[in-house]
Amino acid sequence: MTIAVTGATGQLGRLVVEALIARGATPGEIVAVVRDTAKAGGLLALGVQVREGDYDRPETLGSALAGVDRLLLISGNAVGQRIPQHTAVIDAARQAGVGFLAYTSILRADTSPLGLAPEHLATEELIKSSGIPYAFLRNGWYIENYAGSFGPAIAQGALYGSAGEGRIAAATRPDFAEAAAVVLLSGETGVYELAGDEPFTLAELAAAVAEQSGAPVAYTDLPAEQYQAALTGAGVPEGFAALLADTDVKIRDGHLNDDTRTLSRLIGRPTTPLADAVAAALKN
Repeated sequence: MTIAVTGATGQLGRLVVEALIARGATPGEIVAVVRDTAKAGGLLALGVQVREGDYDRPETLGSALAGVDRLLLISGNAVGQRIPQHTAVIDAARQAGVGFLAYTSILRADTSPLGLAPEHLATEELIKSSGIPYAFLRNGWYIENYAGSFGPAIAQGALYGSAGEGRIAAATRPDFAEAAAVVLLSGETGVYELAGDEPFTLAELAAAVAEQSGAPVAYTDLPAEQYQAALTGAGVPEGFAALLADTDVKIRDGHLNDDTRTLSRLIGRPTTPLADAVAAALKN
C-alpha cells in the first residue's frame, strides 16, 4: 500500500511522514510530495520516495500521485489561493485512481465563523464531489501558532491579544501529525473534529510562558481594532493582521474551544500539555 503526503517538507508534512514510519509504515511505500526536491534531503534519508508536486503547477501532480493508494492533502498556506490549489490536487488524485483522500481542514469547518473556514469548507465540498472516499481532519488551533509571539512577550513583559477569557483547545503539530498518520494507516473514512485535551486562555498561555522562561509575562487584552493596529505596527501585513484579530474575537466567543477529546482517543495518548509545548517552543 502506497501512502502519499503532500507538502512533505513543511512543518506538518515532515512530522506526518515520521509518524507513519513510527507506526509501522514501510518507508519505501511512503511518497513525499514536495514542491522543491532540493529541500527534501532529510526525507530521502528516511528511505521514502520523494516526488515533485506543486499545487501551483498542476502538470506536476499526475506523476506525483501515480500508483498512490491513500493520500493526505495538507492544506496550502497561501490564504486566498487555496481553492484552485486544492482543486488541482483533488483532480489529479481522481485521475490517478487514489482510493482514499484525507484533508487537513479546520475545527467545525461547516459551522465555523472564522475567516479561515470558507476555503476549508469549499475544499471539503470539492472532495465530496470527487467521489473519492475521504476523511476530514478538522484540526483545531496549533499551539505553535503562538510561538513567534513568545520572544516579544518575554522582552516586553506582555502577551497581547483580543480573545478575552475565551478558551482555546489547541494542540501541537506532532499531535495533529500523529492523528493524520493513524487515519492514513487505518483508511477509516469520516469527519474528525480534533483539538487539545486541556483548553486554555491567553492569560494561561502567558503564565506558561512566564513559568517556562523565568521572565515576568502577563496577558494584555486589547479591543480588536487596537490589537490589529499593534500587529500591523509590528510589521504584520494588514490583511493577515485583520484575520488574526478577527480570530481572537471568535476565540472569545468560543469557536476554537472543544471538549470532545477526539484527538487524544485517536492517537491513544493525552495531547501534549501546554507547559511542555511552550517549553519546546522556547528551545527552538
